[in-house]
Amino acid sequence: MDGPSFHIVAADAPSRWVVTCDHATNRVPPSVGGGTLGLSEADMARHIAWDVGAGGVTRHLARLLDGTAILTDFSRLVIDPNRGEDDPTLLMRLYDGTIIPANRHADPAERERRLAAFHRPYHEALEALLSARRDPVICAVHSFTPQLRGRPYRPWQVGVLFAEDRRLSDPLVARLQSEPDLCVGVNEPYSGALPGDAMDRHALSRGRLHVLIELRNDLISDEAGQQYWAERLVPHLAGALEDFENARD
Repeated sequence: MDGPSFHIVAADAPSRWVVTCDHATNRVPPSVGGGTLGLSEADMARHIAWDVGAGGVTRHLARLLDGTAILTDFSRLVIDPNRGEDDPTLLMRLYDGTIIPANRHADPAERERRLAAFHRPYHEALEALLSARRDPVICAVHSFTPQLRGRPYRPWQVGVLFAEDRRLSDPLVARLQSEPDLCVGVNEPYSGALPGDAMDRHALSRGRLHVLIELRNDLISDEAGQQYWAERLVPHLAGALEDFENARD
């Protein structure tokens, strides 16, 4: 049995915050190549298979914000829940120099099977959580590798990504940039404008308040780092929401 494709923490939490983690684990369900993608343990531990440390940060943030968390329980290499169903990178065959053996010859039927088994149930559950709240606020948590192969080092400790809706991103960036020891990426290490991704689907298209945070994964590779960064981010997230609400009044 593959087990659930996602986990929900504190579904009935009292606050407006819903904290999401699209790439929480590197687990490969048994129905996908017998539980292996044909990669080494070292490759499966890399950022290509999951967002290292993001799941732990997500759980801590939800707890500290009195919110709900939803986390995937399948590797992004099985099928990427942060991509639209028609995105060519939905099922990766080559990622950061590594060939994904179990995906090289995956046909449309296998792609559809993985969508039905993993991708769609996660999005359906996330939408149900959001729809059950009167005015939800989404915080999506991701992590990024300090350096892609053959590419420059990425200096940012934290990045804030957004598309056209900057209602929560702008006050959060301003608060983070007020800390002199933080190197803050604004739409870095890449842009937050990705048609069909999770924020496009659940936030932008529905007018929901949201923010997407990227943390450099060497900073959150262990429990201590995950807790530290969650505790550091919480007052800025809460403050950014307060700034938005005050500006609207």
